[in-house]
Formats: sequence, structure tokens, C-alpha cells
Amino acid sequence: MSLRYLTAGETHGPQLTAIIEGMPSNLTLDFEQLNFQLQRRQKGYGRGRRMQIEKDTAQIVGGVRHGVTTGAPIALVVENNDWTHWKNIMNVEPIPGAEEDKRRVNRPRPGHADLNGGLKYNLTDLRNVLERSSARETAARVACGAVARQLLEAFGVKIAGQVIRIGEIEAPANDLPIDELIARTEESSVRVVDKETEKKMEAYIDQIKEEGDSIGGIVECIVEGLPVGLGTYVQYDRKLDAAIAGAVMSINAFKGVEIGIGFEAGKLRGSKVHDEIMYDPARGYHRASNRLGGFEGGMTNGMPVLVRGVMKPIPTLYKPLQSVDIDTKEPFTAQVERSDACAVPAACVVMENVVAWEVAKAFLEKFGGDSLEEIRANYNNYLAQLESY
Repeated sequence: MSLRYLTAGETHGPQLTAIIEGMPSNLTLDFEQLNFQLQRRQKGYGRGRRMQIEKDTAQIVGGVRHGVTTGAPIALVVENNDWTHWKNIMNVEPIPGAEEDKRRVNRPRPGHADLNGGLKYNLTDLRNVLERSSARETAARVACGAVARQLLEAFGVKIAGQVIRIGEIEAPANDLPIDELIARTEESSVRVVDKETEKKMEAYIDQIKEEGDSIGGIVECIVEGLPVGLGTYVQYDRKLDAAIAGAVMSINAFKGVEIGIGFEAGKLRGSKVHDEIMYDPARGYHRASNRLGGFEGGMTNGMPVLVRGVMKPIPTLYKPLQSVDIDTKEPFTAQVERSDACAVPAACVVMENVVAWEVAKAFLEKFGGDSLEEIRANYNNYLAQLESY
């Protein structure tokens, strides 16, 4: 069975719920690490008041016994601490009262799913759209990714993320070992390794916020320790790089993805793009460079996987934008309750975990079994096959 998950819940509802299907039995889960990923998502310079209200933790309510997966679907719950203020507004049962009491939304915000969703689902209260389309849903996705990355860690796979750019400020390139990269970015308010860049980004975000605006950026995810051959060239919808690109694009506000040197390849000659193949007895086959980001033909080639994603500025602004009231069809100036000036560092964490999910999915498709022991046997047999090739 393929690894998959579903999420449910609204941004101001009682909880987010996720169900993971296809996780093997006998995987020991570290609950502190699971919640650590959720905490990482809530950090980052430029976040708004919501992060002071919510302190996310995930409860596992099915599929795990005594800290070990059973092979049954895993049920995860992330409670919303702000629910007490929204009980009437978001009540499942019908409630009496005026539209004002129910906080009906009839004024769509530019850059959000409000108007498109209302038109698509024929909803005259746009709150039904914004409650589900909110980036709050990524908390459930991070929880699922946190489980997936623990499966990968059992096989020596490491995952890191870093911010490459926030608006006009670009971080200098680095070639740090992945463990050092993880440690240094975790200490940074904007997930960069360079302290001078961190200060510049913080000041820049402050300036953007004072101007009533928001700013986006570029984030990068690195995955090390993967064997050759995850994904496949034989069918378009089974290429792992394509699956990762689709997953990254599904993160709220992401508008582009590149793997390896990405769009830069469009202006370079082939001799400056492709990675030459090398061989030595100690390493086996490997590449002289990693411009293609660990992929050839939709498959991993043994080099680190390198993925970047670009996040647009958050569209909820204190600088008013124009829109149209769906009741009166009259123009209005969009209003804001609360907003983040910048969520790029948090988006970096989300990206790490959605990439982890897609890699874990491909890993199980390649080495699948019902238990961790069966998967490990398949994995070791494959490594022996590669070594003898």
C-alpha cells in the first residue's frame, strides 16, 4: 500500500486532524521530535500574534502503542488553543443570531482563495473558504512529515533547510556539512547561517512591517543519505523530482520550485550543467558535481537532493488593497485583523517536512514491507546489489 495522508479542520476550529496510512509497524516514534517540528514551524522573525496564541503539539490517538507503530492508520490531532473564542462562530451545529454574530465574510481579500473558492463551491459566506484555505493547515502537514522523517532517519537519511533570500536580502552561499547547517540555522531567527545576514534580514522585515507591507523569499531543502534509484523514469507520474515539486507548490503562497541549479540551467551550456560520472572502489559511482540536485531521469542518483521554493509575500496587508463586496458589488478597501509581515523562515520548516513525506513515500514504494524489519531487509539487499554492480 502506498503511503498517504488526509488532513481535516479549519483555522479557527477545535482542531486539525490527520490520518496517515501505509506507515509500517515497529517504527519507534520520538514524540519530542514530533512536537519539535511543530514548534519549529511557529518560529521565525516577522510572525504575527497568532504564534503567541497557539503553542502547537500533536497528540497521536491511533496507530501507535507504547511508542511504536502498529501498522494501522496513525491518527494525529493538533488542537487549536484559540478555539474558545470561536466556539459560536465555528460551531458545527446551527446557532441563532445575526450575520454579524456569525462573522460572515462577504468581502474577499486579494491574493487569497476567498473569491475563487466562493465561486467554485457556491458559498456566500467566504469564511467557509478562508477557514480551510488558511496556512494553519500546514501544521497538520508538518506533523505528518515529522513522522515520515523519523522513518527516513532510521535509515540514516538527514534533512536540512535554510533561507536563501528574504526580499532584497540574499544569504551568501555556503558549503557546510549538513549537521553543522542544521545546528546553525536552528539558532537563527530567520534560518540563515550568517549572523550579519540575519541582522540585515531582521531590519529589513521591520522596515517592511512599518510600511504596512509583507515580504516573501526563497528557501532551500537538502536531503542526504538517499540511495540511487528512488523514483523512476518509466512513467511520468512516478518521477520523484516531479512529486517533490508538486508537494512544494502545494504549500500555501509558494509560486515556484527548482531542483539543483534550476532556472539557471536555461542560460548555461550543457557542459556547465550536467554532472560528470565518476567511479572509485570506496564510493562506487558518483558525480563530480551536483548541479542537477541529486536527480537524473526522475530518480535519485546518490548525490544530495537539493530543492528550492519561492514564497510570495503574504497577501494579508496593513497597506490596503482594493477588492469588491460580493453582496453590493461595490469596491472597498480590504481590512486586516492580524498578519505576519514575513513567514519565510516558517515556510522553510514546512517545506522540509513536505519534502520528507515525498521522499519517505518513494522510499516505501522501493523497499516496501509491512514491518520495519522487512523494509530493512529489502533495503540491505538492494545496497548489496548496488555494490556488486
